[in-house]
Parts: sequence; C-alpha cells; structure tokens
Amino acid sequence: MTTNDKQVIFSLIGVGRVHPPNKQVLKDIYLSFYYGAKIGVLGLNGSGKSTLLRIIAGVDKDYLGEVTFAKGYSVGLLEQEPHLDKTKTVKEVVEEGRREVITLLREYETVSNQLGESLSPDEMERLLAKQSRLQEQIEAVNGWELENQLEIAMDALRCPPGDSRVEVLSGGEQRRVALCRLLIQEPDILLLDEPTNHLDAESVQWLEQHLRQYEGTVIAVTHDRYFLDNVAGWILELDRGHGIPFQGNYSSWLEQKQARLEREEKAESKRRKTLERELEWIRMAPKARQAKGKARITRYEQLLSQDSAAIGEDLELYIPPGPRLGDIVVDAAGLSKGYGDKVLFENVSFGLPRGGIVGVIGPNGAGKTTLFRMITGQVKPDTGSLRIGETVTLGDADQDRALDGNKTVWEMISDGKDTIKLGKVEVNSRAYCGRLNFSGSDQQKKVKDLSGGERNRVHLARMLKEGANLLLLDEPTNDLDVNTLRALEEGLERFGGCCVVISHDRWFLDRIATHILAFEGDSRAVWFEGNYSAYEADRKKRLGKEADRPHRIRYRKLTRN
Repeated sequence: MTTNDKQVIFSLIGVGRVHPPNKQVLKDIYLSFYYGAKIGVLGLNGSGKSTLLRIIAGVDKDYLGEVTFAKGYSVGLLEQEPHLDKTKTVKEVVEEGRREVITLLREYETVSNQLGESLSPDEMERLLAKQSRLQEQIEAVNGWELENQLEIAMDALRCPPGDSRVEVLSGGEQRRVALCRLLIQEPDILLLDEPTNHLDAESVQWLEQHLRQYEGTVIAVTHDRYFLDNVAGWILELDRGHGIPFQGNYSSWLEQKQARLEREEKAESKRRKTLERELEWIRMAPKARQAKGKARITRYEQLLSQDSAAIGEDLELYIPPGPRLGDIVVDAAGLSKGYGDKVLFENVSFGLPRGGIVGVIGPNGAGKTTLFRMITGQVKPDTGSLRIGETVTLGDADQDRALDGNKTVWEMISDGKDTIKLGKVEVNSRAYCGRLNFSGSDQQKKVKDLSGGERNRVHLARMLKEGANLLLLDEPTNDLDVNTLRALEEGLERFGGCCVVISHDRWFLDRIATHILAFEGDSRAVWFEGNYSAYEADRKKRLGKEADRPHRIRYRKLTRN
C-alpha cells in the first residue's frame, strides 16, 4: 500500500494475532502505509479489523511479527467503547485533545491578570517578556482560534452541552465526545473504529469533508459505503486472516472484488450474485435509482405474488411477506408530541402507501423512536391522529423486548429447531443464524454474554422470520458488516410488504427507501417522496449553505395558554 512519491511512515512485517485459546484472526500481514493515505478497512465481523487498529495504536501488544514506525509520528485511536474520565465535563474531555495549547492559554491568562497588579519595574519587565513569549507560542499553533474550533467541532458532531458531566452521557454521546477530542488532537495517524456509528447523516457528511482535507493518514473501520466512497483512496480487505489491499474507493473495490471472485470461479454463489446486483445499482444514473424505488409502490401486488420458493433460493436473506395489505397502512395527521417544556415534533402528517419503505432520519433525540412507539401504541400523540390499517401485522425489532439470557443465540433465534420456516420456505436454522453474522462458535454464546450490537442482531433475526407485513426497524444497519447489509437490502427490496426504518446509513436508504421522513430540528419533520439523495438535494435547495453544517438539535418551547 505504498507508492514511490509518498513517504512510508509505518509498516506491518509478518504481523499475526491469535486470540486465546487458538483462534487466529490475523496471519502474516505485510503492509506499508504512507503519510496522507486514506484507507477504509472492510471484512466480516470477527475478521480482526478492530484488532488491527489496536495493534497499530500500540494498545494490543500480544501480536506476532513487527510494527515499525518512522520517528516523530503521533497515533490516535477511536475505539468502539472509548474510556473517558467520568468526573469531567464534556468540554474538559474535548480540551484534552489540545492539552498543550490549553496550558499555554491558561498560562497567558494568569500572566495577564498578574500584570494588572501592583508590580515593581523588574517584575513588570519579566512578566511582559513572559507574556510576549507565550503570545508567540500561541500564535505558532493558531491557539487563539482554538475556542472557535472546539465549538464548531462539538456543534457539528452534535456533542452534548459543554458543561454536561460525562457520567450522565449515553454510550453514543460518549463516542461523539471521544471522536471530537481525537479530531481536535490531530494525530499524524488517525485510527477510527466505526466512526459513523451514533452519528446522524448530516454529521457523517461533515466528518467526510473534514477527513478529506486531513493532512495525516486516516485508517477507518466502517461499513458506511458512502463514507468509503467519498473518503477512501484505498480499501484494505481482511479475508480469512490475510490483508488484501485494493487501490480505489468502495465502488472501485466492488469492481475488483467481482473480478477476483470470477477468477476463483464462485460464479453461482448467492453472495456473488448479491454483489453483482449492488454493482448494477451503482452503475445506474441517480434518476434511474430513484425511479426504481418509486416503481416499488406500483409493484406491490407483484411483490406479494412472487414465487417465494424461487426468491428464497435466490436471496441470501429472504424476508417472508405477511398478509395482503389493505388501502390504509399508516395514516398520520397533524401529530405533535412534547416532553416537559420541549416540543419534539409538531404537525407531522403522512400516508404510507402499500409497498412503501420509509427511511426515518434525524439527530438523536429528535423524536424518531417516539414515532415508532406511537405506531406500536406505546405512546399517544399530544395532538393529531394516527391510524393503523386493520390488515396491518406489525413486526417490531424493539430493543427493549426481553431475551432469555440463559439461552444460546441459536436457541433464541431458532426456538431449538433444526429448520426455520420463512413463509413457505424452509431453511436450515444454523445457516439462517450465519446470515445475520452469527458464525458457528458465536451461535453457542449465551444471550446474557452478548454485546449490545449482537443483541440487536438477535432481535432482527427473530423478527424477520415472523411473517409481518409492516416492519419497524430501529437502526438495523449498526453492527452489520457490508455483506450482511447487502443481503438485508436485497431482502427488503424483494419483501412483499412495508417497512419503516430508522437509519443513518445513506447508501442503505438510497437503495431501499421510497420515502424519507426527516426530523430536521426546531421540532420540524419533513415528509419527502424519494430516496435519501433526492431528499438531500431538496434540503440543500431549501436551506442553502446552512445545509452543509450540522448543529446541535434545537427544540421549540412548549407554550401554554
């Protein structure tokens, strides 16, 4: 992964890693990295992506082989579960990224205060000299702009208010604060493990712009395919322990990957067919992509009547249709909801047509999950009406639903049976678990020992086999690798029903969404016919330059008569 006109700043020489007792995740990797390279890391869950970043960062020292660095280069790592000092405020944690500049600024402030005191001529001269020296040091690192830089980054990443204490933050909020601290730090080698998780689409776009201009090397583990298309100049695929570099972005990698699979003569595999269909989608003009999504509405009857056995054979992840939908699926008129003195959203109206797939987007806390709970009947609107059609059978991957912690993943998904019935199609239960990223050993894990992402996948696997005609999916794309994302997209494209999905994955929404419901802040929600890219073009036309910079979410205040 090196070119002649670039300076190699670190290398992996025969690097391998074996997790106890004897699971080899990386084997004999030889790679060199140059300064300024932008690299996206792809691979199945468990392929060693996070392990590779931790080895490069010096956090994981139990590896085989050698990692060599050129002198003087700094490394920064964003882990999936960052460690923050819970006694500090958000602002104090972010400031840790530029500790040396903060120290200079505070020292300058102390000297300036001392100059206002009664001093002897010698003391005055000494302090003035010190102030001048500090001023030169601050100007050399552009320190006077630091406060403004901090505020822009915290606002764009939608961090909690600066005076919030870390101990009260959610896991997602802590990740955003840790990412903000790392970007402010500006290390020469920036290692990002799933940086787009817990960021909404606007913040991800801001991050893309920032990283494209970043002078140092960026290595990012991510399943966000637009991110990989827009930022990466290289793709590093981890496959069965080996590191395989490809020059180019995600779309280019897909082309090269297809050619490699052809050479390996895997022409008839379901995964190969899925990859080919994604390539076909990439090659479509944007208008053709949007037309394909809109056509889904008019093809509802065709979707419902398709040969389920043939579709089940063709797809990696087949989602069985539920009963035939009537004319009304979900009809919302003038919905409003507030908590305390904050209005989450107001006057929201839409009608979900048969066959429609709605992508629900917006910052955390804007009201997306509250809307889901209205559809399931758990929450009532303050004003307005929400009508669910009589023919609707809900499939809800509600993360709050209890799972039996003493059962294994396989038992929880399969109910202990060797085959699973998906509508009229029977599939092997262990193969079905594998399609949702649960490999052989992972299927034997106890549910109580699962991570949050793994629990989400268990919920998703259980719900997708239920035979509902309206699916509610809350962040299904988190914690799925690209292969599984592709399979889920294809399953939803061929699903004979409706779906409302909360997601920040723009590629996913472009492939499947017929409509977008966007919570844009200021208690406003916009219903848009079309996929994410069409919505985004419309938003930029409406908002102009303001659309390019995300801000912390704002609510209207509740006024009472």
